[in-house]
Amino acid sequence: MPDQLRDIAMLLAAIVVAIGVAVAGKFIGDGFRDGRAEDRYVTVKGLAERDVRADLAIWPVRVTAAGNNLGAAQARIDRSVDALTVFLVGEGLAKNAITPGRVEVTDLLAQSYRPEGAEKARYILAQTVVVRTTEIDKVAAASARIGELVKLDVALADTGGPTYAFTGLNAIKPEMIAEATKSAREGAERFAADSNSRVGAIRRANQGVFTIGGTVDAAIGSPESSIDKRVRVVSTLQFYLED
Repeated sequence: MPDQLRDIAMLLAAIVVAIGVAVAGKFIGDGFRDGRAEDRYVTVKGLAERDVRADLAIWPVRVTAAGNNLGAAQARIDRSVDALTVFLVGEGLAKNAITPGRVEVTDLLAQSYRPEGAEKARYILAQTVVVRTTEIDKVAAASARIGELVKLDVALADTGGPTYAFTGLNAIKPEMIAEATKSAREGAERFAADSNSRVGAIRRANQGVFTIGGTVDAAIGSPESSIDKRVRVVSTLQFYLED
């Protein structure tokens, strides 16, 4: 009789162990399945572009004069700045948008290396006048006619012309981020369709960097010299994939 009780006890213990192993196996299997679900995601990029028009013009205009008499050269610079100011105001630009900079004086005879002919024009003076305004069209028109100042004996140095900026980025950022996110989801949905899955929630998102450049149709030159701008952002997003 004791032997029978011992056998029954051993059988019950074996059954308990078997049930425990089965239950543990189920939990482990579920854990692996959950882990695989967490690892199932796709990384896609979303693009948003918008064409805008510059709303700020910055135009440095530099006048120069040279001679052996410093006072005479300074007087010529003053006349050139006055002529330039009259020209700009005549083009419709506000006088408070015109800011003269300091006069720069170079004494060629004081240089460690004296260029040939320095004694004929010892002093070189230059002054930059900066135009800063939101009147984009007036700046564009005036810069196209700036050569007329040469007829007034105004010596102009090449400063590259006006540059144009777009300052309204913050106002369009939210909409563009939404457009980029939508574009990325559409790309994820195409991927999901090919893999017999569906797109779930966003796992991770990187807004990306906004860039402002010239449009394809803009005039030849640097993006800064273009009035027509293109704002662009490429966002990187990760979406979970679900069965």
